[in-house]
Amino acid sequence: MSRLGTIGARLYRGEVGYDFVGKRKIWYAVSILITITAIVGLAVSGLNMGIEFKGGAVFTTPKTSVSVAQAQEFAEEASGHPAIVQKLGNDTLRIQVSELDTAQANTVGKQLAEDLNITGEINAELVGPSWGEQIANKAWTGLGVFMILVVVYLAIAFEWRMALAALVALIHDITITVGIYALVGFEVTPGTVIGLLTILGYSLYDTVVVFDSLKEGTKDITKQTRWTYSEIANRSINGTLVRSINTTVVALLPVAGLLFIGGGFLGAGMLNDISLSLFVGLAAGAYSSIFIATPLVADLKEREPAMKALKKRVLAKRAAAAARGESAEDASEDVPGEPQDALPGAAATAGAVVGQRGRGRGRPSSGKRR
Repeated sequence: MSRLGTIGARLYRGEVGYDFVGKRKIWYAVSILITITAIVGLAVSGLNMGIEFKGGAVFTTPKTSVSVAQAQEFAEEASGHPAIVQKLGNDTLRIQVSELDTAQANTVGKQLAEDLNITGEINAELVGPSWGEQIANKAWTGLGVFMILVVVYLAIAFEWRMALAALVALIHDITITVGIYALVGFEVTPGTVIGLLTILGYSLYDTVVVFDSLKEGTKDITKQTRWTYSEIANRSINGTLVRSINTTVVALLPVAGLLFIGGGFLGAGMLNDISLSLFVGLAAGAYSSIFIATPLVADLKEREPAMKALKKRVLAKRAAAAARGESAEDASEDVPGEPQDALPGAAATAGAVVGQRGRGRGRPSSGKRR
């Protein structure tokens, strides 16, 4: 078994783990800082909306030997606006200039033909801003419906606290992704909107996996006095951690190839429109499912009277064990005279596994107290 597989198996059995929930205030602070940075970047820099949203003209030249950089310089001088130039496969150039009307496009096209020393005609195609606005409006409508359906589904399938936590995680992912676009200055196109909507599904999937494990693990939780809700929530995260990491890495690799190799190294800039949103969104989605959503659920649940009472019983039992000179592990054992603790949920499921760190599930119990 590989080292990662060994670690995953130990996480699954609860032999090792990281206290994600216990250190949740640190992750909340990190997330708030990142979110504020994204919002400030959005407010200061704004989004670089593409031609589909602002309107403009797309010029396609005949075959030419002029370089992309030189053509971009000519286009910006002729139009007075930033230009995006891409070299097509047949040595022709695609020059995109935003915020041009019909008369301006004709003037810029003639000037470009002269500057680029092109004898043939430069094909100019006008793009109106209404098309992009329609797409954006429909995307926002779809996003709103998606959010409502997600909340309703999670509230029915799980509970409202998990629905609220998942919604917060989704908003967190969207804000960070949009903020990165503002800070980096990448162009926002309909492809970006599609990528943004795509990552929401992945982010939700990752969160639901942990929630499902948590739901199983906390079944009949008040019938035992071994662990608090937060501790079982932490076990759920650790039990699905390797799965989340593997899924995220596998999803990020092809997207990173599009972003860094295709868009960055090979110069296919159009790939950046969608690949950056996917790359940032996938990473943010994995982060939020581990560090935000589940700790937030634990925070909300621990406010319930039943969970407060459970925590009080658990701590009292551990204090009594400590007074007898027993270790924290021994405190999780059943004590004669006390009701037999029921394992919360099915112990066979990864996240449902509960038990003290540092001891295997199959370790025989001490016959002294059993």
